[in-house]
Amino acid sequence: MSATGTERPHAVRLTIPAKAEYITLGRLALTGITRLRPDFPAETLGDMKLALTEACTNSVRHAYTDGAGMVEIVYELYADRLVVEVNDQGEGFTPSSERGADAELSEGGLGIAIIEALSDELEITHGSEGGSRLRFVKKLSA
Repeated sequence: MSATGTERPHAVRLTIPAKAEYITLGRLALTGITRLRPDFPAETLGDMKLALTEACTNSVRHAYTDGAGMVEIVYELYADRLVVEVNDQGEGFTPSSERGADAELSEGGLGIAIIEALSDELEITHGSEGGSRLRFVKKLSA
């Protein structure tokens, strides 16, 4: 990030049906945006693909009981970090408020634990009228 905080990221917004077969498109878009930075580490890309898959799977499995909704994925690539946000307007689920190695890994909780382990920041918010937002950040060497 620049000293003034005004850096504009490379950004992509993708909306997919909340069906498991479309999650691959999200992974492809992630690969595409990371190619804008030729030195993006392959291992980090693999980790972020796994985190994205877990985040999208949570939306697909928990947000819409009939699979009729949409999942929006926003990617932002800065010089020093990758930010990925997965949004849905469905029912969602409530992950355990206790995170970390000692937290009970209930259904959906393992995916959150994986995302948390692979990213540097994780934020989960729920809208007052439904919907969930899962945002994770991976810091990169400048």
